[in-house]
Amino acid sequence: MAALTTSLALSILMGGFLLVVLYFILQVEDWRSYTPTGGGFGRGEEQGVGYAQKPSGILRWLTTVDHKDIGILYGVYGLITFAWGGIGALLMRTELLSPDTMFLQAQSYNALMTTHGLTMLLLFGTPMIAAFANYFIPLLIGADDMAFPRINAIAFWLLPPAAILIWIGFPLGAIGSGIQPAQTSWTMYTPLSVQQPSPATDLMLLGLHLSGISTTMGAINFIATIFTERGSNIGWENLDLFSWTMVTQSGLILFAFPLLGSAIIMLLLDRNFGTTFFSPQGGGGPILWQHLFWFFGHPEVYILVLPPMGLVSLILPRFAGRKLFGFKFVVYSTLAIGVLSFGVWAHHMFATGIDPRIRLSFMAVSLAIAVPSAVKVFNWITTMWNGNIRLTAPMLFSIGFIQNFIIGGVTGIFLAAIPVDLVLHDTYYVVGHFHFIVMGAIGVALFAAFYYWFPIYSGKMYQKSLAHWHFWLTMIGTNVTFFAMLFLGYGGMPRRYATYLPQFTTWHQVATLGAFILGIGQFIFVWNIVQSWLEGPAVESGDPWALEEEGMLSPEWVWFENRRETALADGGDGDGDGLTDGGSDEATGGDD
Repeated sequence: MAALTTSLALSILMGGFLLVVLYFILQVEDWRSYTPTGGGFGRGEEQGVGYAQKPSGILRWLTTVDHKDIGILYGVYGLITFAWGGIGALLMRTELLSPDTMFLQAQSYNALMTTHGLTMLLLFGTPMIAAFANYFIPLLIGADDMAFPRINAIAFWLLPPAAILIWIGFPLGAIGSGIQPAQTSWTMYTPLSVQQPSPATDLMLLGLHLSGISTTMGAINFIATIFTERGSNIGWENLDLFSWTMVTQSGLILFAFPLLGSAIIMLLLDRNFGTTFFSPQGGGGPILWQHLFWFFGHPEVYILVLPPMGLVSLILPRFAGRKLFGFKFVVYSTLAIGVLSFGVWAHHMFATGIDPRIRLSFMAVSLAIAVPSAVKVFNWITTMWNGNIRLTAPMLFSIGFIQNFIIGGVTGIFLAAIPVDLVLHDTYYVVGHFHFIVMGAIGVALFAAFYYWFPIYSGKMYQKSLAHWHFWLTMIGTNVTFFAMLFLGYGGMPRRYATYLPQFTTWHQVATLGAFILGIGQFIFVWNIVQSWLEGPAVESGDPWALEEEGMLSPEWVWFENRRETALADGGDGDGDGLTDGGSDEATGGDD
């Protein structure tokens, strides 16, 4: 009873907080204002658009509405959440070295598993994509900024409290409050998620709701920006593929995330107010949660993977010395994936006993959605065929994306077949499959973009040798870890268990070895980026990748050269962007 009272009080408190935030948002008058501290509670005054120089220090980052600054904020946030999720994964893999309990009790393991999944998908993947999109889409399409700069800032600042609410069960448990972290798994299946008494579960659900609001606001902004803010010389026929995938992703978000928010509210009502949306006693049922969750959850996979596909489609031709083969087919396949992604959710539910005729239709669509994905793969490979390939770090990671995406896609085709899925459902095979997509493909593509655009947002060049070490350790680590998981699944090892039978020990130990190789690679990445940002050689050209001679120079590099020339003419770095006079010959040509 005490736990229920505490949970209800926290829910009311958070609801009041959200109402205050909503009241504040509704008072902001000029949504398109670029003035960092404009707007406010006043009514009736004439609003002007100010372009005063940015404040310095922490005030700049707290008040900025510049799309480039917000992109960097998203990136820093994404790296922090990536570290949290990665450390949690290493702790779980260390525990799984032995069949018996080592240092993590089952409750702690379940809590780590829950936050690891939510963190990597919703707190790292989506915000990290937003980091690149915020910084570069206005530059790629010739816009001054995002369509709604203030909404852009609000969307970001909803994310830190969302992360705190999702993670808060760990510090609350550590201080002896008696509150345990949420232990529902990232899918939050009912009735477990209804019956678990910890208030940390309610806080986690509220955090997820905040992150969904943030993502939806960002999606509206991207759609408005790409549709209305493009330069006069950029039509749909020559819009870059990253922007194409972002507008498709944003459309998916508008349909998927509001449904997740509605399902979360229903779950909170079941937990705190005695409703029966997911209880058979009141006419509901736990299968309803699965339908609602996976109607969001499977499009979410494409929400995460479509922009990395766009990044690879943008970056790979630059280092293959050729324009992307079959540009229109890549665009059409992107749109096809967006449409088909809402017709495959029940392939996660083949084992629930749903009507066999319904299962068959979902199997057909799940197999069909592999076709537009395969179209992209063939176009990427054909682009590299007989090209002038330069194995820079961005190119290596782009090729690594293709390799891991092929493995993740092929293993997914097996799971789309009903007879195979009934055997492999809820085994480690599923874990290996989606980790090949989430970390092996999505994460690797984000690294490609990070290295490709590093000169723009830092004004420096990274260390080539460390970047290559990062690539090889990442590729070896992902393939060792996730192939071991596939073999565990073939052997019948169920997922989400902190202990297991001794016959699975060897493959678990192999997976843990691969996870630590992967972790070492990410440590090298962080070291390289921090050291290069602080001490790396300044780039001496607005075209550090020598793209102009290949005819592959894109608008963001033209903008970069103009900004660089302005900084040099002014005698230095006027806005803290890292562009300074001087440098070394090592920067020119970059990673060639």
